Amino acid sequence: MDLVFGLLWFLTVFLEDIYCQGVYAPPTVRIVHSGHACNIEEERYTERVYTIREGETLELTCLVTGHPRPQIRWTKTAGSASDRFQDSSVFNETLRIAKIQRHQGGRYYCKAENGLGSPAIKSIRVDVYYLDDPIVTVHQSIGEAKEQFYYERTVFLRCVANSNPPVRYSWRRGREVLSQGSDKGVEIYEPFFTQQGETKILKLKNLRPQDYANYSCIASVRNVCGIPDKNVLFRLTNKTASPTIKLLVEDPIVVNPGQTVTLVCITSGGEPTPTLTWVRNLEPLPEKSVLNGGTLTLPAITSEEAGVYSCVANNNVGNPAKKSTTIIIRALKKGRFWITPDPYHNDDNIQIGREVKISCQVEATPPEELMFSWLKNGRALRSSERMVITQTDPDVSPGTTNLDIIDLKFTDFGTYTCMASLKGGGIPEISIDVNISSTTVPPNLTVPRGKSPLVTQEGDTVELQCLVSGKPKPIILWSRADKEAPMPDGNMQSESYDGVLRIVNVSREMTGSYRCQTSQYNGFNVKPREAIVELIVQYPPTVEPVFTEIRQGISRTFSMNCRVLRAHPHKVLKYEWRLGNRVLSTGLVDSRDETEYNVRSLNREGYGEYTCDISNEAGAGRCSFLVTGKAYAPEFYYDTYSPLWQNRPRVYDFKLQWTQMNPNAVDRIMAYRLGFRQTGQQRWWEQEIPIEGVIQKGELITYNLTELIKPEAYEVRLTPITRFGEGDSTIRIVKYSAPINPHLREFHCSFEEEPICMFTQEKGDDFDWTRHSAATRDTKYTPNTGPSSDRSGSKQGFYMYIETSRPRLEGEKARLLSPTFNVAPKSPYGATNSAYCFSFYYHMYGKHIGTLNVYLRQKGQAASDSPIWTLSGNQGDRWRQAKVNIHPISSFQMVLEGIRGPGIEGDIAIDDVTIEEGVCGDPPPNNLRNMAPPTATHIRQLYVTLLLALFSLRR
Repeated sequence: MDLVFGLLWFLTVFLEDIYCQGVYAPPTVRIVHSGHACNIEEERYTERVYTIREGETLELTCLVTGHPRPQIRWTKTAGSASDRFQDSSVFNETLRIAKIQRHQGGRYYCKAENGLGSPAIKSIRVDVYYLDDPIVTVHQSIGEAKEQFYYERTVFLRCVANSNPPVRYSWRRGREVLSQGSDKGVEIYEPFFTQQGETKILKLKNLRPQDYANYSCIASVRNVCGIPDKNVLFRLTNKTASPTIKLLVEDPIVVNPGQTVTLVCITSGGEPTPTLTWVRNLEPLPEKSVLNGGTLTLPAITSEEAGVYSCVANNNVGNPAKKSTTIIIRALKKGRFWITPDPYHNDDNIQIGREVKISCQVEATPPEELMFSWLKNGRALRSSERMVITQTDPDVSPGTTNLDIIDLKFTDFGTYTCMASLKGGGIPEISIDVNISSTTVPPNLTVPRGKSPLVTQEGDTVELQCLVSGKPKPIILWSRADKEAPMPDGNMQSESYDGVLRIVNVSREMTGSYRCQTSQYNGFNVKPREAIVELIVQYPPTVEPVFTEIRQGISRTFSMNCRVLRAHPHKVLKYEWRLGNRVLSTGLVDSRDETEYNVRSLNREGYGEYTCDISNEAGAGRCSFLVTGKAYAPEFYYDTYSPLWQNRPRVYDFKLQWTQMNPNAVDRIMAYRLGFRQTGQQRWWEQEIPIEGVIQKGELITYNLTELIKPEAYEVRLTPITRFGEGDSTIRIVKYSAPINPHLREFHCSFEEEPICMFTQEKGDDFDWTRHSAATRDTKYTPNTGPSSDRSGSKQGFYMYIETSRPRLEGEKARLLSPTFNVAPKSPYGATNSAYCFSFYYHMYGKHIGTLNVYLRQKGQAASDSPIWTLSGNQGDRWRQAKVNIHPISSFQMVLEGIRGPGIEGDIAIDDVTIEEGVCGDPPPNNLRNMAPPTATHIRQLYVTLLLALFSLRR
């Protein structure tokens, strides 16, 4: 009996090792497409090209394998550098672009990565097809012939249409098709490439009466993607002429703000009648503008609406006509003044008997309408020998007036007013008062005691101050003295009327030297006075890590480290470690700018949030560590077929498989809490799955979900449980994916629908099978191979075939995999003797036909695919049926392999694939024997056989 239990124990361990094996695998990826494709060219120049019509829906799906479940990311390399997929990525299996536009063509990449090995990347190039309406433009050439007394007139009609693929053009005169050589007076230039696309030019030499007619340009892309031809009609007459226009307005137009401006443009010539449009510089017209034919109205105009407005006339004959006018809005901006003491005596003071100049400057639009006048104590002042008034000083910018007072007398003290106005009126005038008296003194600038250096903390509001004296008191200009950098308001200089610079929410980048200096305006025009203010901004330490999660089991040893990146001041930094509200350790940060805390043996009280505060005078920076014993989330295994197909009509089973992320990081997982509910429902059903022993990294754990209602989908939640409590949960959706026919005994596929009955392309083959119908397949280049209809004789019906045209090479393989079929065991020991009949129709016509092979692939079999049928060479232009018996003992797939022959006339097609329960009736002869089940006994049969033998031996 001990021998029996020993063998049972050995088999249990052996089976468990096979049952829960490491399944971590790097990602693989392939791209499948749906939507409204016009054409799919497989592996052209080592890439897939997916052709779609503009305005249709692009839908690409990235199918991945690998464990843990890879993260999928779609990116795009655009056809032009200006479009980079909107500088974004799509983190989803399916990329869907509704109403795709031409600029969205390009190469799309699907990238999958799960941290194992290199990321898997596949790409597909999307070619968007379109055809715009063509445009005909007419140009004429007039030259004098030397030998004859007449003018030859030659006319060129050029047709342009933007398209993809390149457009093909044709010309008609009335109903007559024009071609090169059909008319001596006509020449047709073949397409050549320009910046606007491919063009075709019709040249009419020395116009004749019959040349005055209707001309049609037809643009065609040969109906690719179902894009119809487009045409445009142009009527050429003896009156055809390029446009001419007139502007019924002045140039420039000077108006006051708030006025309504009307611009009128009329055509004075041109056939056909030109269309008139208005444009403003390179900007759009103002929103409130009103267009009525050639009349543009701008109500209540503002200074922002000033500029050059152009009327453009176009009738596609010759060059467009264009005439422009400039709208100027009157404006006066507040001016400035400055006082210049006697420049000849190098003195900053105003003294009796010396010369004084008062300058006044105003910005005006238009500047030529600017007028100045001067007042003294409110009375008009005229220019004289001692009071000299000049306008527009050549040494300064325009719009300046000067009042020179020569030989200053006591009676000259008073208030001088500079008055500025515009000739056109309608704009309020500006007045600037300047006081000249015995108390007028030049400025002096100082920094108050204790205001430099100024120490503040980040986030505060700080005021930098310079004391300024003098009469009149000048404006103070602030700027950075230590570097070329803008001020807090974004300008290189900031103005202050009281000498104070106020900075709100000061930041560490604002530390440095600031210069305050007197301006030359609104004060004395003397050498600027300046001073320096130092600003020091203190800020608390910046530390890392800001937050870290640490997962540890009971009795583990680990360390936590908090490091200072930057701080000011940096001399004395203190640290304090806490667990919750309990202080663990305090001290000074070492010379390495970091502090460490060690936990020697973790206990239950040691779980929680650890914080390390590192502080200086400005505040503290905090590192946080959350120490838990929570188990990491389980990782569902997705690389298996989802449901277990059953013949039971109402329910299905699902084999839930997962691995545990980092199982050794925390205490042993004792159980899983399994929750599930129907999608859309609120209530969760829960149960516990106990776990014996220690889970190893990569171990595949399995649990069968039974009695799931067809065809409902379920949300499944899995939560690991340790001594600490519940860990992180993982949720996935379980979907029922029924076979095309509900019972295996009547599976049939004719490839009429896009999902092709869940057939898939083999990942490691050389190229793919293609789904097509005779109605859509282009056999122009290979007319002597492939079927002319599907198996039923319909040209609209679909089938699968291998395209053997270039770049395919001899010997390359395309493999098509059927869905996985589950075989329900019929004996109590798991064995099955079920026979199935696999049948299909094949079409192998062409002088270069290669080979068509069929294999049986069984789950769990170590051997390679079992060959069950093969055929090579030309079989004639007709569909033939093949039948073969198979005897699978486990879940299985059928593999159909097409091998390319020596040339391009070697297309092989298949249709109407059927799997039926039972033996085939009258199977046709085949050149391979039907393969019996593999000789290797199933592991469960071995297990049961050994048990029976041992019990028999015991008896």
